[in-house]
Amino acid sequence: MTTSVTSEHDPPGTSAPRAARGWAAVGVIGELLITVGVVLLLFVAYQLWWTNVVAERAADQQAIALQDSWSRPPLTPGGGEEGTEKQRRPKLGDAFALMYIPRLSDKVWGMPVLESVELPDLARGIGHYPESQLPGQKGNFAVAAHRATNGEPFRDIDRLRVGDKVYVEDRDSWFEYTLQRDRIVAPQDGWVIEPVPGEPGAKPVERLITLTTCNPRWASTSRWIWWGELSNSWDKATEDVPAAIKAGR
Repeated sequence: MTTSVTSEHDPPGTSAPRAARGWAAVGVIGELLITVGVVLLLFVAYQLWWTNVVAERAADQQAIALQDSWSRPPLTPGGGEEGTEKQRRPKLGDAFALMYIPRLSDKVWGMPVLESVELPDLARGIGHYPESQLPGQKGNFAVAAHRATNGEPFRDIDRLRVGDKVYVEDRDSWFEYTLQRDRIVAPQDGWVIEPVPGEPGAKPVERLITLTTCNPRWASTSRWIWWGELSNSWDKATEDVPAAIKAGR
């Protein structure tokens, strides 16, 4: 006697086609999962690698264009610490300075500073909070930059130490800031970029710099802040390039 594998509810001859359809469905799902996996891998590669390539090219172009503009006659007079008090506010999105941080020289060396902290502009360099002061002015020259992807200028902010120098170059002057302290704060703690950090309405007497970036590097649930104070300045017309910049990386 032979035993049939066909269910009593199935008409004779339907089991094989049904099984074939089942395996075909499994094959389609498998192909879809592979496709999704490939797309995700490409997206990760784009975020982790290609955005850095594009951002570094954009920053280089901004720096070259800015230096070229400095080679032409200025529209307004300036220069020296006294001249910084008369600086004209840059247009939103425009590069107006270059930043050098010897401790982070592999990333921040001649990096353009742009008048904006919007994401498209942060992908072209370091962003300056438009409501904060300009380099060398009394108050707080506050900037932000990515720590991961899009050029990641502040990737290694955890390497900074008290006493490290930050140099800022504009058309007429060099400014040397010395870092004094750091702190991890919540993303909404806007007091860190006030003219006198933590003292709203206070009249500034110091000339500060504030560096801000995301923390932790890949989570961005908080912000890492470094504060420094102006320790020196040079007028390009009368003094030489700072020794640390001459020494290079």
